[in-house]
Amino acid sequence: MTKILFVCHGNICRSPLAEFIMKESVAKKGLSDEFYISSSAVSTEEIGNGVYPPVKRLLEKRGTDVSAKRARQVKKSDYTDFDYIVCMDKSNLRGIKKIVGEDVQNKISLLLDFTSHPADVADPWYTRDFEAALRDIERGCDALLDHILRAKN
Repeated sequence: MTKILFVCHGNICRSPLAEFIMKESVAKKGLSDEFYISSSAVSTEEIGNGVYPPVKRLLEKRGTDVSAKRARQVKKSDYTDFDYIVCMDKSNLRGIKKIVGEDVQNKISLLLDFTSHPADVADPWYTRDFEAALRDIERGCDALLDHILRAKN
């Protein structure tokens, strides 16, 4: 089983969007039983809160129910528990390393590093452009899944 943890600042916008987009992608390929996919935050600001309403609406348009999702913070044990820890931006990389320590097993990366155009996924909390974040996350999840499937073969 491949375990993926998506990480952003508060776990109410980008990382849950990535979590559910990736779950949708593996389901379309009939691979849901081969993956465990979750998301979390580097901060404590939103712990226990649900998915931010604009993100919730984007996912509901796709037929995805996110009503049970609640923000949680990364735990030190997540480094051991997950194979891939995928951050949305460089600030998240710095934050997660404060929680889990050094990345001695090279598990931590940026989502868009798997694409041909590495960059941060802009935070729609500030940009208000949730569609742009969705496009980046879809592109990143597609590339990450391709990477994982190539590594398995």
